Amino acid sequence: MSPRTFRTLALTTGLLAVAALNASGLAFLGLVSSPAAAQSQSAAINETHYRTAAIDGVELAYREAGPKDAPAVLLLHGFPTSSRMFRNLIPALADRYHVIAPDYPGFGRSAAPDRKTFHYGFAAYAKLVDGLTSKLGIERYALYVQDYGAPVGFRLALAHPERVSALVIQNGNAYEAGLSPFWNPIRAYWADPSDGKRNALRVGLTVEATRSQYVDGVADASRIDPENWLVDQALLDRPGIDAIMLDLFYDYRTNAALYPQFQAFFRTRQPPTLIVWGKNDVIFPEAGARAYLSDLPRAELHLLDSGHFALEDKGAEIAGLMRDFLDRSLPR
Repeated sequence: MSPRTFRTLALTTGLLAVAALNASGLAFLGLVSSPAAAQSQSAAINETHYRTAAIDGVELAYREAGPKDAPAVLLLHGFPTSSRMFRNLIPALADRYHVIAPDYPGFGRSAAPDRKTFHYGFAAYAKLVDGLTSKLGIERYALYVQDYGAPVGFRLALAHPERVSALVIQNGNAYEAGLSPFWNPIRAYWADPSDGKRNALRVGLTVEATRSQYVDGVADASRIDPENWLVDQALLDRPGIDAIMLDLFYDYRTNAALYPQFQAFFRTRQPPTLIVWGKNDVIFPEAGARAYLSDLPRAELHLLDSGHFALEDKGAEIAGLMRDFLDRSLPR
């Protein structure tokens, strides 16, 4: 059997496994004796738990699924969403992996401490996620990073490079080439953190802006559930959250300053890497995906006909690619 044929069969197996997560699929593949038995087994495999943990005095909410003795996969969400963005991916992985997806403070179900007592920034987020993994006894993990999840995850990698078993990068940036003109008003705020420049970014906190992150670049917007942006917007509109988000827009400059260190980690450690990228993303364009190959030449790159939140319309494809990649990359 040629390597190309083997890879094709492996990918097909991964896609079939995702399909098999429903009861009839499990029965069809002969993994259980009947649809009724499959229903019970599938429910046990895919059960997601919604938990909280106090980390450094901050209550972090997180989703958890899968066998705790299986290889860990840490899913790190972007702006303006939460672990909810992984609601469909988690059960697609949980039969083989221990999956954890936290919400950062100010996002999702996590606490939103007063800005006077908690510094909202990516260093603080990485420290809290690090504390969560330690509390859960997770010593090694594959990282799935999207948008804000990239600087959070890559800061974890700098702190504990030996813990990163693999990377799955989905529209999460680590290169100047990946900062499109979308970032020009934010860069202006970095250069001049005045009230005028800060308030100019409030347009990015509106429902129109939230909706655009989901539907821009998608071939068929009718496939995107409006609850995505309605839920995100309801959480954004909570009292005081706007100031937190504006703080994070400013703090993002510290991520750009770390790009050379992130890139050095890629070059020196060469973690197995899968890049799945919505190529029509106006926030982090295709150039940002290709830039990784300069430091990770063995990375597997898949450019998808989608936008920023590619899981929403390419979720089954991404899950299949992930299962194939993780099955080949992670020791069991």
